[in-house]
Parts: sequence; C-alpha cells; structure tokens
Amino acid sequence: MDLGLKDRVYVVTGATRGLGRASAEALLAEGAKVLVTGREEKTVAEAVAELGAGAAGVASDNTDPGTPARLIAEARARFGGFDGILISVGGPAPGFAADNTDEQWAAAFDTVFLGAVRLARAAAETLTEGGVVGFVLSASVHEPIPGLTISNGLRPGLAGFAKSLANDLGPRGVRVVGLLPSRIDTDRVRSLDALSGDADAARAANEAEIPLRRYGTPEEFGRTAAFLLSPAASYLTGVMLPVDGGARSGF
Repeated sequence: MDLGLKDRVYVVTGATRGLGRASAEALLAEGAKVLVTGREEKTVAEAVAELGAGAAGVASDNTDPGTPARLIAEARARFGGFDGILISVGGPAPGFAADNTDEQWAAAFDTVFLGAVRLARAAAETLTEGGVVGFVLSASVHEPIPGLTISNGLRPGLAGFAKSLANDLGPRGVRVVGLLPSRIDTDRVRSLDALSGDADAARAANEAEIPLRRYGTPEEFGRTAAFLLSPAASYLTGVMLPVDGGARSGF
C-alpha cells in the first residue's frame, strides 16, 4: 500500500534515539522529509548523518516557548513545507508516589506536558487540510504502570488535550492522533527493567503478561507511527492507539 508520504514534511521531536528515531526512519523510508530534533547538537548531527537523504536536524529544548515556531520555520526553510509533527519526548523520572519530588514533577510537567502542548498548538495554527499532529504517549494513558507515577499523572492529561484538539481541528481537516507504546525494546524500557535488580527476570515476567509473549521492536512502532501520520490514515483522528502486543486488558 502506498501511504502517500512521498515528499511530505514532518517534524519529529526526540528523534535522535528510541521511538522518535524509529518513527523518523519509517517516515523517511516511505519518501517523507523529516526534521529531527534532540537536546544535543552532537547527537542530532549524528542522527541526521545516519538517517541520510531527506533528513535534517535542529538541537532544541522543548521547554523553551520559542522552540515550536523555530522548528516549524526550519522545516519550511529546509524542505519547503510542513505537513505534520510527531511529538515524542523522553519519559519522566520513575518512582512511586512517595518518592517523586516536587522538582521532578515540575521538570516533567515542563518537558512532557507543557512543551508538548506548545508544540501541538503551534502546529495547529499553521497546518492546513490534510495536516496531522501526533503524540507519542504511553500505555499509562489507560492503565497506570507501577513505578511510573509521574507518567501515570501526566500522560492521561495529554491524551485528553489531544482529544480536545482533535475535536477543534477536525472541521479544518487536520487530524490529531496518539500512540500508546508499552513494552517496546528501547534503552528506556531496558533501564526500567534494570531497576528491579534483575533485568532478565523482569523482562521475562513482563513478556509473560503480553499476549504476543514478546517485547515490540522500535521498527514495529515506527511503521505504526508512519501509517497514522500518513494520508492513508485520513479518516482516523482523536484515536489513542495501543502499540503493546495486546497487553492492554480492555478493548
């Protein structure tokens, strides 16, 4: 199936590694142009070199209120257009309710929540019919994950914002979608498994709870993201799609 991504222009934040990187790779493989972002100049430059033709990069901090407009302007300058954004940020600090500090909550709110809201609002102001705003969220939108209290608090709120935005932008033909990864085999998930003191045992226990009996790969997540962002998914908006191997208990 032709996803209709050839020469479409996307901004993908947090794309130097993990799920953002996998999504950028999948978009590029389908012929899209991608502006990738990350915090460090060096890692952004390395990612762009590895991603190859069709990729450009900008080091940016999502907590900076000026970042959204700068990224959209850069995408237009580099590639001559702007068709959508995938907002992916690193996960907040792990911990239980009694462990997380005010400082951790405030830092996570600025990066995970408010930074994402600013990016989405800026994109919404300039996207035209056929444009899309995507969020990489978490399975914690539906089911709290033990030991990730901050994520459990912030991700559902972002999903609510995304749904509201979908309703607002729908009449203009602009879509808003969310992806809810669970156990995808990334550095982040491996580090969470290691917190148990026995990463292999933690992974085995988690895999036993997944109907497909394995962790997902970043490539599987990336292909799902590319489809949702593409014109092939033109009648999907306001959805929160689990990418979890069937781990979610509900429908």
